[in-house]
Amino acid sequence: MKKEDVPQNVSSLGKITTEVCYATDASGNYTTQQSRGWEVKIDALNVTWEDIQKKVEAAKQRVLNNEVSPIAFFIERSVMDINILSGYTGFWKWQIKRHLKPAVFKKLSQKKLAKYAEVFNVSVDELKSMDVHEQ
Repeated sequence: MKKEDVPQNVSSLGKITTEVCYATDASGNYTTQQSRGWEVKIDALNVTWEDIQKKVEAAKQRVLNNEVSPIAFFIERSVMDINILSGYTGFWKWQIKRHLKPAVFKKLSQKKLAKYAEVFNVSVDELKSMDVHEQ
């Protein structure tokens, strides 16, 4: 692709970041060129974000149905899994799985709740209530 043909379609990420693409200059030599995005990638990202939003909503409903603890909601909202959360909190994976049970979550110490809240970047009250404001 020629340097002047590198796509510059702006996506939601294109407003805050760019990516480096390889293109040929006027002499036919490979060089780098900044791109703000391209349509195919934008479509793929949009589909992915829609899927994430569906997972967040499903997790929220499961919490409201008292099937899982609010930790499940925040895992999905933060695009994490139990392995990642274990790394950030220092809790064993089996402990996190246990904390996903509503009855166990209600008995968690303030210290453990504070650790989860810190990782999810919310207050302990927001962690318990799922009352978070999207930016």
